[in-house]
Amino acid sequence: MNNADKTKQSVKHPKEELEMDDSLRLNALFEMVTDGVITMNTSGTIESVNSAAAKLFGYRADEMRGQKVNILMNGYDRTHHDVYLERYHETRKPHIIGIGREVIGRRKDGSEFPLRLAVSELKLEDKTIYTGMLHDLSEFKAAQRRVEELNDQLEDKVAERTAALRQREKELQLALGKERELNELKSRFLSMASHEFKTPLSTVLSSVELIELYGEAEQRIKRERHIGKIKDSVQQLTEVLNDFLSLSKVEQGEVEVRPWLLDLNAIVTISVEESEGQLRQGQQVVIDLADEPERLVADPKLLRHVLANLISNAAKYSEPGMSIIVSSGILDGRAYVSVADEGIGIPASDQAHIYDRFFRAGNVENVKGTGLGLNIVQHYVQLMGGEVQFTSKLGHGSTFTIYLPFRLDHAPTS
Repeated sequence: MNNADKTKQSVKHPKEELEMDDSLRLNALFEMVTDGVITMNTSGTIESVNSAAAKLFGYRADEMRGQKVNILMNGYDRTHHDVYLERYHETRKPHIIGIGREVIGRRKDGSEFPLRLAVSELKLEDKTIYTGMLHDLSEFKAAQRRVEELNDQLEDKVAERTAALRQREKELQLALGKERELNELKSRFLSMASHEFKTPLSTVLSSVELIELYGEAEQRIKRERHIGKIKDSVQQLTEVLNDFLSLSKVEQGEVEVRPWLLDLNAIVTISVEESEGQLRQGQQVVIDLADEPERLVADPKLLRHVLANLISNAAKYSEPGMSIIVSSGILDGRAYVSVADEGIGIPASDQAHIYDRFFRAGNVENVKGTGLGLNIVQHYVQLMGGEVQFTSKLGHGSTFTIYLPFRLDHAPTS
C-alpha cells in the first residue's frame, strides 16, 4: 500500500468528525450536570448514568448500568415500578413520566433519602428511552423541618407568652379588685368609726359636764341618769373595740379553736342569760330547746360569742316589747341553733352582702353597729366546721340559723 492509499484511509469524512464532536460534547454535558441523570429503556433497565447520579445512590456507574431502575426505589414504588411502565404503555396516561414529583430514593447501603424526580420520554430513530432527572432534597427537607421546628417553638413561645400575659392581666385585675375593695372597706371603716366613736364620746363628755352641775342631793336622779348614759357609751365603745379585735384575729389566723364535748341546751341557756343586758324594754327571749339534751363537739367560747352576737342583733333590730325565739335541735344529722326576731328585716337588695365587713343594710342607718358582727359570726362558725343560713323579709323579721357537725368523736370533756 502506497502512501497515498494510507493517507486516504486515515482521512475521515467531515460528517463523521462532526458527529464525533457532538457525541463528545453531549457526553461532557451529561457528566457536567450537577443533578443526577439516568436513562433507561422501555423495560426499565438502566442504560446510562452520569457521575452525579452514581454518587447520589452510592454506586459506581458500571454497577448501575444494566440493572432495573427499581433498585433505586423504596417500598411500594420498588415492587410496582414494572406495573407503572406497563400501564403507561397501554394507556399512555402518565404516572411519573412527564410529571415531576417527590419520591423516596434508596442508596446502595439501604439508606433512604427524599428526592425530586422528573421523567421525560425521548423517541429516537430506532427506540424509545426515558430520561430521569434526580435532585437530592435532603438538605431542603432538613431545612424545612428546622423551619417547622422553629415555627412550632415560636408558636409555643407565643402561646406561653400569651398565657403569661393573660395570667398577669388576671393578677392585675385581681389586685385592682382587691385595691378597690380595700378602698371601699376603708371608706366604710372611716364612716363607721367616725360615727361609732364620735357619738358615745360626745355623750360621755356632755354627761360628765352635766354631772358637775348636779351637785345637790336632790339632783341624784339626774346624776344617775347621766352616769347610766356614760356606762352605755363605754359599753358601746367596748363592743366596737371587741369587734375590731375579733376581726383582726380572724384576718391574721390567730383564732384558736378548742373543741369540747358540749351539752348544746346548756350552751344555749347560758348564752341567753348572758345576753339579757342587750334586750330592749319589754323584750323577752323565748327558748325552745330539744327535749333530750344534745351533746356535740364544738368550741364553747366561739359558740357563745356567735349566739350572743345573733341575740344582740335580734334585740337591736326589733322594737321594744317584741319577742326573740331561740331554738335548738338536730336536723339532717347536724346540730342547729336558730335565733328568730320580729324586727325590721333585711332589704332583699342588701341580703347578698350581709356578711361583708363593715356592711350595713340600708334600713339601719339610725341603729348603732360596726357592720362586723355577722362577718365574725360567719368566720367563727366556719372555723368550727359549720355554716350559717338566714331568711329575712323586710318589715317581718329575720331568722339566723347556725349548723354544726354533730360529732361525738374523741374530744376533751373538761
